[in-house]
Amino acid sequence: MSTTRTFDSVTWRIPNMDCAAEESEIRHALRDVAGVQRLAFRLGARELAVDALPGTLPGIEAALKTAGFPPTGMVGAAPAPDVAASSCGACCGSGCGSAAAVAVPVAAPPSAWQALTLAPGLGRTVLALVLALGAELLSAFGPESVQWLGMVLAVAAVALAGLSTYIKGFNALRRGRLNISALMTVAVTGAFLIGEWPEAAMVMALYALAEWLEARAVDRARGAIGGLLEMAPDTVEQRDAHGHWHPAKAADVPLGAVIRVKPGTRLALDGVVTAGRSAIDQSPVTGESLPVDKAEGDAVYAGTLNQTGVLEVRVTAGARDTQLARIIHAVEQAQSERAPTQAFIDRFAAVYTPAVFVLALAVALLGPWLAGWSWLTAIYKALVLLVIACPCALVIATPVTIVSALANAARRGVLVKGGVYLEDARRLKAVALDKTGTLTLGKPVLVAHELLLNEELPAPALSAAAALSSHSAHPVSQAIAQGLAAQGVAAGNVEHFVDQPGHGVEGVVGGQRLRLISQRAAEALGLGSALLTERLAAHQAQGRSVSLLVSDTAVLALFAVADTVKDHAPEAVRELHALGVQTVMLSGDHPAAAQAVAGAAGVAEAHGQLLPGDKLARIAELQARLGLTAMVGDGINDAPALAAADIGIAMGSAGTDIAMEAADVVVMNDDLRRLPGLIRLSRRTHGVLWQNIVLALGIKAAFLGLALAGLATMWMAVFADMGASLIVVANGLRMLRGGRA
Repeated sequence: MSTTRTFDSVTWRIPNMDCAAEESEIRHALRDVAGVQRLAFRLGARELAVDALPGTLPGIEAALKTAGFPPTGMVGAAPAPDVAASSCGACCGSGCGSAAAVAVPVAAPPSAWQALTLAPGLGRTVLALVLALGAELLSAFGPESVQWLGMVLAVAAVALAGLSTYIKGFNALRRGRLNISALMTVAVTGAFLIGEWPEAAMVMALYALAEWLEARAVDRARGAIGGLLEMAPDTVEQRDAHGHWHPAKAADVPLGAVIRVKPGTRLALDGVVTAGRSAIDQSPVTGESLPVDKAEGDAVYAGTLNQTGVLEVRVTAGARDTQLARIIHAVEQAQSERAPTQAFIDRFAAVYTPAVFVLALAVALLGPWLAGWSWLTAIYKALVLLVIACPCALVIATPVTIVSALANAARRGVLVKGGVYLEDARRLKAVALDKTGTLTLGKPVLVAHELLLNEELPAPALSAAAALSSHSAHPVSQAIAQGLAAQGVAAGNVEHFVDQPGHGVEGVVGGQRLRLISQRAAEALGLGSALLTERLAAHQAQGRSVSLLVSDTAVLALFAVADTVKDHAPEAVRELHALGVQTVMLSGDHPAAAQAVAGAAGVAEAHGQLLPGDKLARIAELQARLGLTAMVGDGINDAPALAAADIGIAMGSAGTDIAMEAADVVVMNDDLRRLPGLIRLSRRTHGVLWQNIVLALGIKAAFLGLALAGLATMWMAVFADMGASLIVVANGLRMLRGGRA
């Protein structure tokens, strides 16, 4: 008999937590705390979700307070174990079980002392800067009798701007952790001890300002996608059991309910149109720039804009499960996946910070012996080095760029499920494309028809074909019926209609028994001929499926149906080739059909009659022959190849769960031109990442040299660090704009 282990689950708000360094500190602080089963970080919202053994949450909360990250409120139950998101780090939970959500109220507002230990807002920071400036002026120009006032102003500035940083740094030093807060704590403490209290105050105030500016910039990048949720209204017009319409909260609308959407308003929920026709702007979900016509039976999505007509919609997804919400969730998950460059920077920073401490210690201890400095001068230079060398700009350079690029892609209808795929796209050497639904529209279309008997009027044969095909549900018959209807051919009346699966359809039209059948069925009736074989071969060579209209004695007409190439497919293939990417088509269809579609789309290489296992083998061969390979398919039939490829890309997945799970990249609107767009975005992102790394290290190297030469003061060092951080953040935010779609 097995038992199910339950956990207490809660989500805390932690105002002091908003970057990867602080996430790392919290993980380290809770590493040995009893009861912790899983941690899930949402750095953008400054929330930490915890699964813990029953009764252990108070101890975990106490450990957070001791580490300098006091929770100020409980905001509800923890998300599901696979939900974790941040721009620079997220869930890596362990332990499984049935989580029991802890029903907790929001905590009371913090006391004055608790508020002082939290990260300062803009008001406190500005006041701290004014006090620090006053301390600087009193130190430079005030008489000796009022220097005590300057020291009081300096202490007040540090308390307002940096008490939270100071506490976090002190706790980190106590645990043997050398991080950014520890650097600032040592620098400020050292400056006070050697009598440089005005500079200590200015350092902490400028550092707080830099942190505030960086946080606002990062929030902008994180909010680029989260803001999409605001496009979905909170209320809807819902129809009740009596047929009356009344307002209701979107979150309370059950599945299957019918809502009404008027022109000029956005949809609050996903659903299927049950009445009405309208044009819908779907750009928030699919990235399409042009409105899409919707009628009865068509799917519509939350956040999209109804433009022209009134629609009645049957709800198919709750407010938390809409396609828009899933897009945002997918981007949040992507933010939790470390990009290669970001992982490299994190490893580099882990070595860099201790190395800076060692260098500063060497300057302080060896400067008087090797350079003849006084002890105070040597210690001051060492403290300046600590401030200059803060790795803030280096640490923030990658997540802001990656998040901005992910947001850029999502707003174009491309969901990239991790920074690793965003970076790897630039290195693609081959793209393997499925045929049906990827290069083609995925549904048969009547492309040609021929009359094979000399009739005075062709209309009777076409009318009979339209009549027979309109009575069949087979996709080929439906394509014939729709194609003839589009040409203005009226369907005749059918009597004694019979549908014979695998053979065709038959019935009496105009008093004559006629059949709409395949070539094989016609030959079985003895209606084959050399002329017919020649005509059929011409169509089959182009990958078309041919149906024959026959009487008891002759073949009257043939109808060629094909899955046509998407209008934008040739352009997309040309762009891929221009980017140096080889294209290959992998299809389960007949080789002739595969070659025909490949030729129409401009694909360089095509293979037909491939089973899922054969596609898998082809992917392995392409990887060995050409290098990094992407597979583009529907996310269902091509699942093995999608999984085996270096990057799996699902097309046309709006509304489907399987594609979201199977692929690394999801293109929401079927537009193949998003593939070269993704590669260009990847190359831009890579360039900006390395620009940021060079800028961050270059600025610091220059000011390190100035510091050692005695030309840089401590507050100038903070300006250098703040300037470098703001430059790389602004450069990273460029990824939110521009670039070809």
